[in-house]
Order: sequence, then structure tokens, then C-alpha cells
Amino acid sequence: MNRKYIVTAALPYSNGRLHVGHIAGAYLPADIFVRYLRSNGDDVRFICGSDDNGVAIEISSRKENTTPAELSARYNARQAADFAGLGIRFDIYGGTHQPAFVETHNRISQDFFKTIHANGHFVKRTTEQLYDGQAQQFLPDRFVTGRCYHKLPDGTPCNNPSALGDQCEQCGNSIDALKLIDPVSVITGTRPETRTTTHWYLQLDKFQGMLADWFSLTSLDWRPIVTNFSLGSIKTGLPERAMTRDLTWGVPVPLDDPDAAGKVLYVWFDAPIGYVSFTAELCRQRDGDAEKYRDWWQNPDCKIVHFIGEDNIVFHALIWPAMLMGTQFTTEEVQKRGSAYTGPKGAGYYQLPYNVVANAFLNIKFPGKEEEKISKSRGTAVWIEDYLREFDPDPLRYYLTINAPESQRTSWSFDDFVERNNSELIATLGNFVNRWQKIVTDDFARKVPASTNPESLETDLLARIAKIPADVATDIESARFKSALGRIMEAFRECNRYIDTRAPWTSRKTDMARTATTIHTCIQAVRTLGVLLDPFLPFAAEKIRASLGVSQDEWKWSRATQPLPEGHALGPIPEVLFKKLDPKDFALTGASPK
Repeated sequence: MNRKYIVTAALPYSNGRLHVGHIAGAYLPADIFVRYLRSNGDDVRFICGSDDNGVAIEISSRKENTTPAELSARYNARQAADFAGLGIRFDIYGGTHQPAFVETHNRISQDFFKTIHANGHFVKRTTEQLYDGQAQQFLPDRFVTGRCYHKLPDGTPCNNPSALGDQCEQCGNSIDALKLIDPVSVITGTRPETRTTTHWYLQLDKFQGMLADWFSLTSLDWRPIVTNFSLGSIKTGLPERAMTRDLTWGVPVPLDDPDAAGKVLYVWFDAPIGYVSFTAELCRQRDGDAEKYRDWWQNPDCKIVHFIGEDNIVFHALIWPAMLMGTQFTTEEVQKRGSAYTGPKGAGYYQLPYNVVANAFLNIKFPGKEEEKISKSRGTAVWIEDYLREFDPDPLRYYLTINAPESQRTSWSFDDFVERNNSELIATLGNFVNRWQKIVTDDFARKVPASTNPESLETDLLARIAKIPADVATDIESARFKSALGRIMEAFRECNRYIDTRAPWTSRKTDMARTATTIHTCIQAVRTLGVLLDPFLPFAAEKIRASLGVSQDEWKWSRATQPLPEGHALGPIPEVLFKKLDPKDFALTGASPK
């Protein structure tokens, strides 16, 4: 029976272009996973869209002298084009404040807030907050920067001088803006003062026991980068967190309370709800009924998998699950359960994530320089828009997977990218696919020749390759994408060793039966490995499929080891799978191609 999945990729802020760090962090791993599921016959909906609300959009629109609506629309379209160019195929790419989505998103977000409020999980507090007297407005979250006050695991101060008002991107900890050292207003550059304001705080501490219990039941196979951070945060203690802000751009707070006037929901409250609201719009388009989103998000048989970067772990692995619990259980029910968590109440209630898959940051290394963090503000990035203008998507997909920061930070290196393209994609993968093409064309009229008296060299190779789909599938389902792709590449290396040994370009002069068996073996190997490549390198895999004359229906995971019969007509000789690159193709003093 086919499994049912909702797969989401973190919503990028619609205030800037995408770079390789974004793609490596969440979007490429999610696309690989979804392509595998579809090839495997599973029922999956792949959800993403831009995060259009909140402080980041307001700040950027001020800098670009435009409106948040215009800014978010422009970058939403550019990001969608970048994803499409890389072959990352979402079922829907929405936007939390885009015209076609904002009404549904606001409604569902406000329903979430009202349900959690009715269940008793918010507390209304009047507290001090930083205020810019020159701009005459409160400074929520990222309208403030300052020096981080947290300590690192080894006890040394973080001291990041550019910590944001809600989170330090250097140490990953949440930030209380009032505790920032030497705070500065992003709007005017002045030092803010403190004034009182009223907000609604989600009592995360009440969910600590249930969250810990949920982790013990759910996260056994999760990546340590997620579980270590989350369990460490739970052990330290989860603070109350304000879920409203003093802004005008966002989802209005849905309370009949004078203190709620002029306030919006915290962007990290409504952003994950975007996954739900975009699903509702997708259901409206495909099924004619937006309410069918409940068949996915409130279905115990549907597995929900979130793909994120390491800076989003606190929101997806702690706050979002607490919000989902808050829609299901009242304060009294949470207190009665204590640490006991056996799952949602059942169908009709929001289900918690099946997995939260996070990658670490991807850094960048310019020739002759030290490795550094990718930075939009400094321009130290490889921009997807610029890359796609000059180069093919598959080499980028390959490099960001084989060099993925799955367990720790890795770096983009221009020299390493070029070297892997030339020595691995061209010399190993592309080389094997092309080495026998002329022979099967000239000697066998592009039809699968017979395999006559195959020896152990042939049978052993095909037997080993026949086992690879199951191993690769296990890796992919465990979010070990680097390992999965490594298995496929090692198989291509073995295939090259095989054809070196058989040397059909020599045997064709004296032994056509032996040559036919060799070519037959090569074709069957590529038939299997081509299907396995599809989630990783879809453009090259499509060329391989066409050259083998295999239909889309037969290009499935379950049929990967189904041999092509003798006499099967192959398609045309494949186009060049990968182009040779030279370091000179890149402007080595900058971040973009020439």
C-alpha cells in the first residue's frame, strides 16, 4: 500500500536572492527525498513558498525604498524561478502575503492562535521592550542588533557583535533583545530606550515534558544536530515566548482586546502555518476543496517531514510541535498528561512531524582566503540566479549533495567544485555511460544484444548492482543523501573497472559474442543506476532514460532492476551529460560566475 507524505521545505524570506547555502540547507535534500518517494510510488505533496511577513520584510523594503507587498512579490517570483531552474519541483510555491494566498493563510493562522488561546496556553503580559525614539516605534526582533550575551558549550562568551533581536546566528541560541549588549536600532542606528508594551506569550515551559516524551518516541533516527540541540534546550528550560509583535505588516492578532489593536502575529508563529495554508490552496486547485488539507495534516496515516537549516531547529523541533500540541490539548489536559505523550488525539487533530531534517550551514572558501560564512550583506555567496545563467543545474546538485553539511558544517570551494565535476561526473559517470555507445550503435544497430554464456565477472557485477536500490533507498529514507549518492558513484566506478577489463573496443575485432555480452551487461547496469540517479541528477537521468528507450512508467524505483530484453530498441545516443569546467569559468575574486 502506497504511503502518504507531506514534505515541506523551509519558507525563505522574500527579501533576497537564493544562494548555494540555502539550497544545500533545505531545498535540495527535500527535493531528492520527494523525487525518491514519487519514484517509489508513494503519495506525496511537496509544499513550500515564501515567508512574506514580519520584520525582515519591513527592514528590506525600507532599504530598497519600496513597500513590503512589492518587495515580497518580486523576490517570491525570483526565488520560484531559481528553484525551477534547479529542478526543485514543489507541488505549490505559495507566499504568506501573496495575493492568491494571504486570505487563506491569515484565516488558518488566526484559527491556530484562537484555538491555542482558548486552550489556555497564552499569557498576556505587559513588559519592557526596546523603543526607537527617533523613529517613534517599538523595535521587535530583528529591528535590533547587538552583542550576544550567551556562552558557548565550552563556557567561553559567544560575543557575536551582530546578534539579532530574536536569535544569534553564530551560536544558535534564542535572544532576549533587552539583554543584548550595546543594542542598536536597525532603523536609525541609534541606541534604543525601553518602554512598556503588551504581548501574548506562549507558555512553552508547560510543554517541556510532553516534548521530551515525544522526542523519545519519535526521534530515534533523527539527525543528532536536531536531537542534541532540542533535548539540550528542553533540559535547560524553555522560556515563554511572545507570539505577537508591534508591527503593521503581518497577520492581525485575532482578539477582541484593545491591547491587541495594531499588533500582528510573530512571523515565526505564522510561518510554519504557511505549510498548512499552502496545502489548503493546493487542495483547492487539485481537489476543488481547500478543506481537504485536513486529509493530510490531520491524518494519522500521513507522515509529515520538514526540511530546514540548522538555524531553524528551535522553531520546527520545539515551538511548532508545542503549537500543534496547543491546538489539541487544554492547559488542564497538558497538566494531567505531565510528560506522557502518546500522540495526537487522533484523526481530526493536527499531527506532529514524523521527522525534522536539518543540515548545518554551508560556508564558502575563496581561493587564497580562509573559509568564511556565506553572507548576503557582504555578497560572499554563489547566487543561484547567476549560476544558472552560465552553468547546468546537475553539477551544482551533485556537489551540494556529495559535499552536504549533513552532520557538520562544510564549505563551498570553487576549485573542489570544478575538480569533482571533471573527475567524478565526467570521468566516472559520464565516461561509463558513453564508452559503449559507439559499439552498440555500429555493431548492434542500437538494440540490446544477447548475453551469451556470461561469466562470473558479469553475473557478480549485476548481482551487486541489483542490491544497490534497497541500500540507496534505506539511506534516502534515513536522510543520508550523501551516502546514497556515494553508493551510486561507487557502482559507476566498479562499472568502469569492469569495462576496462572486458575492453569491448578490442574484443569486437575477434569475439562478437563476448562483446555482445559485455555491452548487454553495461546496458543493464546503466538501466538500474540511471533510475537511482534520478532523484539526485534529474537532468542527466532524463538523458539516460531517453537514450535507453525506457518509458516514464518503467523508469521507477520498483522496476530499476528489471532488465531490458534482448532486442530492445535503444533511443538516440545521449547528449553530453556534463560539460568540462575550468576554474577560470568563475570570477575567483568574487562570488559569481563570469
